Amino acid sequence: MPPALPRTAPDRLAPAYYTVPRVPPDVAALASVPDTLAPGSPAKVGILDLAFAVRGGRTELVERYQKTPLQIMRPLWIDPAMPAMSYVYLMATGGGIAQADRYRMDFHCGPDTEVHLTTQAATKVFRMEHDYATQRVHIAAEAGAYAEYLPDPLILFRDARFHQRTEAVVAQGATLLVGDTVTSGRLARGEHHDYRVLTTDLRIARPDGTLLVIDTMRLVPGAPGRPRGVLGPGVFAGHDHVGSLFVVTDRVPPDELADTLHEALAGLGVLYGVSVLPHDCGAWVRFLADDPVRVAAAQDAARCSAHLLLTGHQAPGLRKP
Repeated sequence: MPPALPRTAPDRLAPAYYTVPRVPPDVAALASVPDTLAPGSPAKVGILDLAFAVRGGRTELVERYQKTPLQIMRPLWIDPAMPAMSYVYLMATGGGIAQADRYRMDFHCGPDTEVHLTTQAATKVFRMEHDYATQRVHIAAEAGAYAEYLPDPLILFRDARFHQRTEAVVAQGATLLVGDTVTSGRLARGEHHDYRVLTTDLRIARPDGTLLVIDTMRLVPGAPGRPRGVLGPGVFAGHDHVGSLFVVTDRVPPDELADTLHEALAGLGVLYGVSVLPHDCGAWVRFLADDPVRVAAAQDAARCSAHLLLTGHQAPGLRKP
């Protein structure tokens, strides 16, 4: 088995490390000096840097750097059908993302590793009066790796301002599942698309730079010149939840993967669309719903169907609070 690529430790506390190089104009226009803690202050920078490698026949966490409010507990091996697969719960001690927070997470999955990454609970983005918050996510999957990055929903409180950039590098022979769900607010409190701005960028490429996936989301409810905000056709279409799952793999033909995702979501009561990815590198699905239970069931159905097809084993149920 070839060794994992050597990694040099960066200066993780330098602003250039945890700051998104460029945020969209709708977010950048909100930049300001908060009347609370400024960006870069203690507790405003959360960093998580994890590396995995095969040791003794199973996937082990071989490198870890964490800075509060981001942290993990020890990895778990909970799947009898795939005992080598490491399950890692990502946690934030602050309870949610506040104004001027800057988070960065890096996950390096070495050759032939099997890793599932998820959050302990939904990520709450709190109300903001000044500035904005950002999160950078970097994922590397080397040859033979099987990695799943499937955080729980992102819940946008009234007046939240948030930008997330996710970048992944997937080697030939590796598999990566990346999923997300966005909830338009604290629905029980009457918040429906009352956030100020949400922007996300997803970019997946090969190690040589060949681009496989680019997906952007720009949500600015009530912005000038956008009378229907984010509720019109082609956006939320009047719904409160949107979810996505991207699967990059060469384990199965892309048409077979797309058909599997389509069948998994049929009859669940969500609006959805499925398509193959460019370069026949996999497939993806996006779905809309109004009910949080239904949208969670749709995301889980898509994940479990892809997991079964790609590994030959049923995905285990995950216990969360």
